[in-house]
Amino acid sequence: MAIMKNIIIILLVTFYFQSLGQILSVDPPFPTSQDTVSIIYDANKGNGALSGISPIYAHSGLITSASSSPTNWKFVQGVWGQPTPSVLMTDIGNNKHKIEYHIPSFYGFPVSTTNVLELAFVFRDATGNNVGRASDGADIYYPVYPSNSGLLGRFMTPDEHLIVDPGDTIKIHAAANSNAMFSLFDNGILIASDSTSNSDHFYHDLLTSSGGNHLLEIVIDNGTQTIIRDTAFYFSNPTISIIDPPQGLKDGINYINDSTVTLLLNAPNKSFVYVLGDFNNFLPDSLYFMNKSVDGNKFWITMNLNADTRYAFQYWIDGELKLADPYSELILDPVNDPSIPSIAYPNPHPYPTGLTSGHCTLIHPGKQNYNWKNTNFQAPEKTNLMIYELLIRDFATSGDRNYQTIIDTLDYLVRLGINAIELMPNNEFENNESWGYNPSYHMALDKYYGTQDKYKELIDSCHSKGIAVIMDFVFNHAYGQSPLVKMYWDASANQPSSDNPWFNPNCPHPPYCWGYDFNHLSSATQNFMDRVNTYWIEEYNIDGIRFDFTKGFTNNSNSGWDVQRQDLLKRMADTIWSIKPDFYVILEHWGDNNEEKILSNYGMLLWGNTAYNYRESAMGFTNNSNFSNAVYKARGWNDPHLISYSESHDEERLMFDVNTYGNDSRTNYDIRDLKIGLRRAELVGAFNFLIPGPKLLYMFSELGYDVSINNPCRICNKPALWNYLQIPERRRLYDVTSAIINLRKDYSSTFNSQTFYYNLTSKTKRIIFHDSIMNANLIGNFDIWYRNIVPNFRHAGVWYDYFNGDSLVVTDPYMTLNLAPGEYRIYTDKKIVQPTISLSTSKNLKGKKHIRIYPNPSDEFLIIDFGNTSQLMGLEIRIIDMLGRVIISSRIDNDLSNNFKKIDVSNLKSGLYLLEIILNGERSLETVIIE
Repeated sequence: MAIMKNIIIILLVTFYFQSLGQILSVDPPFPTSQDTVSIIYDANKGNGALSGISPIYAHSGLITSASSSPTNWKFVQGVWGQPTPSVLMTDIGNNKHKIEYHIPSFYGFPVSTTNVLELAFVFRDATGNNVGRASDGADIYYPVYPSNSGLLGRFMTPDEHLIVDPGDTIKIHAAANSNAMFSLFDNGILIASDSTSNSDHFYHDLLTSSGGNHLLEIVIDNGTQTIIRDTAFYFSNPTISIIDPPQGLKDGINYINDSTVTLLLNAPNKSFVYVLGDFNNFLPDSLYFMNKSVDGNKFWITMNLNADTRYAFQYWIDGELKLADPYSELILDPVNDPSIPSIAYPNPHPYPTGLTSGHCTLIHPGKQNYNWKNTNFQAPEKTNLMIYELLIRDFATSGDRNYQTIIDTLDYLVRLGINAIELMPNNEFENNESWGYNPSYHMALDKYYGTQDKYKELIDSCHSKGIAVIMDFVFNHAYGQSPLVKMYWDASANQPSSDNPWFNPNCPHPPYCWGYDFNHLSSATQNFMDRVNTYWIEEYNIDGIRFDFTKGFTNNSNSGWDVQRQDLLKRMADTIWSIKPDFYVILEHWGDNNEEKILSNYGMLLWGNTAYNYRESAMGFTNNSNFSNAVYKARGWNDPHLISYSESHDEERLMFDVNTYGNDSRTNYDIRDLKIGLRRAELVGAFNFLIPGPKLLYMFSELGYDVSINNPCRICNKPALWNYLQIPERRRLYDVTSAIINLRKDYSSTFNSQTFYYNLTSKTKRIIFHDSIMNANLIGNFDIWYRNIVPNFRHAGVWYDYFNGDSLVVTDPYMTLNLAPGEYRIYTDKKIVQPTISLSTSKNLKGKKHIRIYPNPSDEFLIIDFGNTSQLMGLEIRIIDMLGRVIISSRIDNDLSNNFKKIDVSNLKSGLYLLEIILNGERSLETVIIE
């Protein structure tokens, strides 16, 4: 039994060393935490970024039992970007560099209390501009062993699976941590041995033979009842079949039926490819040797598998590179998957630890299809879009960052008037928690937020509530984990190689460069984009895509007028519309206005950033408060295809600037006061949401979210402050925002009319809407002083204030009105339903002393005692959780005989809730505690 345990351990250790690919040579090969070690780094290996560079510095640390993750370094040595003498390596020639040190002295850790597990390295030049890492871009690790480990041994070479030709010689080197006897077997046959027991190293030149797969086994015996067995493999390729793939296949994974899968890999200039997976223990096998197309560009294979079974697999390209499929629909990530909460992604497929490294593709032939409930959803007209941009990570608290939380919160968005959500990137990106603009697998759903079926359920649920779903895609660039980047990589230049079918070696349009730049002129890139877009449309029934930084869809360096870029975007849009004609194609373009007009005329929607002018307006600085650029007509556009906004994920929070930098020069009107600042946010929202054309609001702007984008850093996690719903002034902003958006939705012909006039340049601003159904006027004072304004009413007669229902008899359409600082009004010439808030201080039903709510806290029921309040018919009672979800809703349609209402709360989870009472347009909000 002890022998078996040692066998298992050494197999895992061997694979660990295989993943190092001889980047490091360490002496002694089995160091303990008390040893002096010699480290030799081969700069030609790994990512090769330091090949030809000298001097080199060993930036190093330790992984200990106190590390919070497998990549959490402790006791780091070297100052990044500085030529720290203590980590300087000696150049020993042939691109190899050496450093020697006593482990405890070098790292300076307390010996008695530190359990060292691994040495951690990245290597760099003096500035840190060139960095040597593992071939997949990861840090480099080397295990440290307990001093009482007993006998240890393994193959030193070969340190990985080898592809050889018959007659090649393999240099065999095995080592142990004490003198021992070594025996070498090839497919079970003893071919060499050293029985002298007087050495801790074994060397042998192995002349390879034909016959396909060979299992090498080294048996190490020190005569103390402990026997170490380690394995390595070499393979002789079979003759490759040159035959074109069947017609109709798509790049990536093709499910032929419930038990048959055909893989198609685009890999020009590659020689051979194996498929490694759960079905062959991740070992090369002639049965999984891929066919090659006649033109040499495609590799393909058809595999017969078990139905309704999940499999992980990789491509092994030219015996050097193991990659997941670029068109993976799900991947396994050994580094980040362990941190995915089980509530979001239950029962994950196990990673093949000890068998391979890097990302794997996950396939599931015969998986039951999702049963869509809403197959006839009609997406809103694109000019009527009211888009809610959200990052799932920051929209919910840490335990609820998943698709189910969004499903449960949809009513909150419906009440707000939202008819589309735009999810920040949720395809697979590097790491788990990010904005997502560092994509690695464009077709794979990131598992951190939930399963494929749960995401489909979210989209289905949105459609059932009239909400379209827009995804956010990044095709300007990708990052180093992308298989498309890895497959063709120039390690010496640390950039995509010149023969990469998808990427430019260098970004052609600086300074607008991130990651590695897609070559949009390449047919390979165009085919990739079309395949990805089509997949999400057909598989997930999404309604639109916001394409990040489309100004980069060119190989030209200019940022102005670019016909090449226009043609590429039109080609992409035409392909999408051939699949789904009403699909939203949304561009974050930031290009020349004439170019944006061309794209708008073609039917695309474009982001229009007016955040700066809106913020200046809100802060009370009127010199820069002209936000006319939010109006499509002001840009000379023919169609209302401009998505304007006052906040987005890329902009500073409006209320942060208002609270921090607002105009405080007037004693009795300090915009930095929260209540005043929130009214200024209402003012900005009224104009932003009623300007004709699609609109966008960033999550929680409807509550006056005021945590800075840079707190603590731009893309760092931000708190989901659902408790803002308990603050009356913030809840009022939500109500006002909802009232404005729903007014626009209910009277879309008025507020989308092409007959409208505006003056947004002065301290007082107005928009005049003309329509046969209803005319409207929006006026607002952005100054910190009272100001007069001429609304320019369409006609004389009775006009109605939308928020308070008051009528205004207009005898002179050019009459003058006086507005308080920050005041705004919406007048209509038709009497419409008044919302439940007003521009003055909200009436508060709870202010009536004879209404009591008890017991509070409670674990069984709540009693609302209305005392002698009469006329309770139509009264609405809601209990709302901290995510804005209505948990209990009740309406009184008959007079209460005893004037109190009892509500059962025994099934609610413990926590804080809001109790909302609405009666005759008056609202009360009270915090209740459920125990």
